[in-house]
Amino acid sequence: MKKQKLQGLDRRYDVEHADTIDVDVLETIPYEYAGKDVVVNIDTEEFTAVCPYSGLPDFATMKIDYIPKKEIIELRSLKYYLMSYRNVGIYQEHAVNRILRDLVKCCKPKWMQVVADYKIRGGVHTVTSVEWEKK
Repeated sequence: MKKQKLQGLDRRYDVEHADTIDVDVLETIPYEYAGKDVVVNIDTEEFTAVCPYSGLPDFATMKIDYIPKKEIIELRSLKYYLMSYRNVGIYQEHAVNRILRDLVKCCKPKWMQVVADYKIRGGVHTVTSVEWEKK
């Protein structure tokens, strides 16, 4: 990706802290009702990342829905995982894709959807979502 500069200032914030996303903190616990298609809904209003262009914080309500196969995501570990985005410059559309990829790898669900409903900034409201289904 080409670096964007304005008045001689480097406007990219996504490289400096991208390695701080802590995937290793994610844990799972066995799902005792394998074969039962229960939809797990997880919501949190505590998701924050940084706009890689402006460096301003992006606040979002994160919604994660999934149908477990053999494992469910341990919620404390999910909270720490999401908190690791706090200083990471990542575009909103990229954040949902990265989170989905990491969570699918972690718990191997039958189906999962990640939706980020961002707070209004500069008069613009954004909702990004991505879905995965085992084929």
